[in-house]
Amino acid sequence: MKKIVNYLAPVLCMMTIMFSVASCNKADAATPAGQPVDLTYAAEKSLPSVVHIKYVQNSKVKTIDVQSDPFSDFFSDPFGGFFGGGNRGGTQKRQVQTPKRTATGSGVIISADGYIVTNNHVVEGADELTVTLNDNKEYSARIIGTDKTTDLALIKIDGKNLPAIVIANSDDIKVGEWVLAVGNPFGLNNTVTAGIVSAKARSLGANAVESFIQTDAAINSGNSGGALVNTRGELVGINAMLYSQTGSYSGYGFAIPTAIMNKVVDDIKKYGSVQRALLGIAGIDVKNYVDVQKEQGKEIDLGTMEGIYVDTVEDDCAASDAGIQKGDVITAIDGQNVKKMAELMEIMYKKRPGDKVTITYLHNKKEQKKTVTLKNEQGNTKVVKNADLDVLGAFFKEITDAQKKQLNITYGVEVVKVNGGKLKDVGVSKGFIIQKINGESIKTLDDLQEIVKEASKKEPVLYIQGIYPTGKKTYFAVPLQE
Repeated sequence: MKKIVNYLAPVLCMMTIMFSVASCNKADAATPAGQPVDLTYAAEKSLPSVVHIKYVQNSKVKTIDVQSDPFSDFFSDPFGGFFGGGNRGGTQKRQVQTPKRTATGSGVIISADGYIVTNNHVVEGADELTVTLNDNKEYSARIIGTDKTTDLALIKIDGKNLPAIVIANSDDIKVGEWVLAVGNPFGLNNTVTAGIVSAKARSLGANAVESFIQTDAAINSGNSGGALVNTRGELVGINAMLYSQTGSYSGYGFAIPTAIMNKVVDDIKKYGSVQRALLGIAGIDVKNYVDVQKEQGKEIDLGTMEGIYVDTVEDDCAASDAGIQKGDVITAIDGQNVKKMAELMEIMYKKRPGDKVTITYLHNKKEQKKTVTLKNEQGNTKVVKNADLDVLGAFFKEITDAQKKQLNITYGVEVVKVNGGKLKDVGVSKGFIIQKINGESIKTLDDLQEIVKEASKKEPVLYIQGIYPTGKKTYFAVPLQE
C-alpha cells in the first residue's frame, strides 16, 4: 500500500487526455428495516471477486558502482593503489546478491476468463505472482500490461467461470454515499471495512494522473489493488493509497475511479499500452494560484475562482491550437465544468489521440470556446504501441568477462542471431555488441527491453552505439515504426 505522509503542495501538472467506456449494471438490494444501507448484501456480492496477490522477486546478482576505497586499493594492489594506479577518489564495480523479496496485495476479478485489475506498485518487478481466490484456489498469474501514470496493472490467470465483479460508473457516486473497501490488509484475507465517500477528484501529487475517490473506510497495507464498492456490491474504484502520519490508517484512504480504470484496461487489451493524448499545458488550480499571489502581496483577478490557471503551453499541441496562452483559465471541457486540476485530469484521461474536444477558457476574463483535435506524445494521432524485442528481429545475450577483457569494455549486450526485423533492415549483423541506445547504457537484457518500450512511446527511433568483435565501433539509427 502506498503511503502519503502529508498532503503535498499544489504542483504544475502536465495533462494527458484519454477515452473511457464504463459498464454500469444495476442490482437491487433490499434494505432491512432499521438500517440505512444493506452492507451485508454489498459484502456478499463483492467478496468472491476480490483476490489475494503474492509477489515474489527472486534473489539476483547485480553489478553496482561503489565509491573507491583507497585502503582497499592499497592492500589488493599496493603498487597501483599507493602510487596512483588504482581508482582512488573514483568508483569501483562490485557484484552484490540482492535478497529474495516477497509482498502481498489485492486484486479484483473483472472478467470470468481471468482478467484481474490491481495496482502497478503491487506487481512491479515481480518474478512470480500467485493469486488466491476467496475459495482458496491458487493460480499463477502473468502481467498483461501496466500503467505507472495511474498506478494500475492488468494481470491474468487461466481460469473459467470466475466470479467477476459488476463494474459501476464512478462518475455516478456522490459524496456522503456509503462504500465498502474489500481486500487483504496485513495478510488478513477477505476483510471488509465500511465508510462513506468523503470527497471526489482528490489529488495528492503521488502519481502523474490523479483524481482519487477519498473514503473514510479503513484502508491499510495489503489493501492495495482491492475493491471499493457501492451498496450494491458494484466496483467504483481500485484502492491505492492511504493518508497517514504514522504509516497506518488514520482516517482516509484513496481509490482510483473506474472511469479511469476502464480506459486503462481497454487500452492495454487493444493496444498493449495506454494511449495518451496531450493537452499540452502545465497548470494549477485557480484558487491555489490566487492564494500564492496573495502571500506575495499581489492582488489577482482572473474573472473566476474556479478552473485551472495555465502556467505554460507547449508548441504544436491541443491547447496552443485552441489559442490558449499563459495566464488563461480553463473552465470546461466538452461542456463539463472543471473546478480543479484533478477534475480536468479525469476528464482528459478518458480521451484518445484523434478525439476532438471543445475547450472553454477565459482569456483576459472573456470566455472563449475552441474545438481541437488531440495528439499523442509523438505529435500525431496514430496508435502508439509498446514495442518489444521481437520487433528488432534478433536474439541477444549479455557479454562475458572474456569479451569485456578482449575489447576493453565493461558492459554490453551481444546480438547472437539476426532474423527478419528492424536490425536486419539497417544492417546490424551477428556479433555486434550494443553498448548504448539513445544515450542510455545497455548492461542487461532488461535495460534493452525497457529502452525499446520507452522509445516506442516517445521518439520511435533507436540510436544504437556499439562495437564489433574486431574492435570496430559503429552507430545505427533504427526506426521502430514504418
